[in-house]
Amino acid sequence: MRLAIESARAALDSGQSPFGAVIARDGQVLAASHNEVWEQVDPTAHAEVTAIRLACKKLGKVKLDGCTIYSTTEPCPMCFSAIHWAGIERIVYGTSIPDAVACGFNELTVSNADMKRIGGATMEIVSDFMRDEAMELFRLFVADPSRRLY
Repeated sequence: MRLAIESARAALDSGQSPFGAVIARDGQVLAASHNEVWEQVDPTAHAEVTAIRLACKKLGKVKLDGCTIYSTTEPCPMCFSAIHWAGIERIVYGTSIPDAVACGFNELTVSNADMKRIGGATMEIVSDFMRDEAMELFRLFVADPSRRLY
């Protein structure tokens, strides 16, 4: 999670929004990324999706079995779906979707727990991990009047 937070700080430094993600397996980092929506001019370039793309390329396959994704914020429905389709077995996140909404982000307010239950997904979900450190990313984002949401 510390590396995901560092990635989110790099996102802030490069004018992106404060989201970072890391994918690891067996103690080895496969991918670390941050939100690249504005840089790539791509609304799907969330930190989690970008990390999944990198990890899949590194492993040369589309299934990331045995992997954990560490995300600074609870994955949105799009990212949760990508995590599910990639077969990632564990999601660990810091802040929640309501935290992102409170900072002005346009999130769909469907929790990972609800998506897991409704969709019959099997991954483990760990919430509020290093929450204070992840919340600091939002504080930094909101405190800078030059930051843009969309």
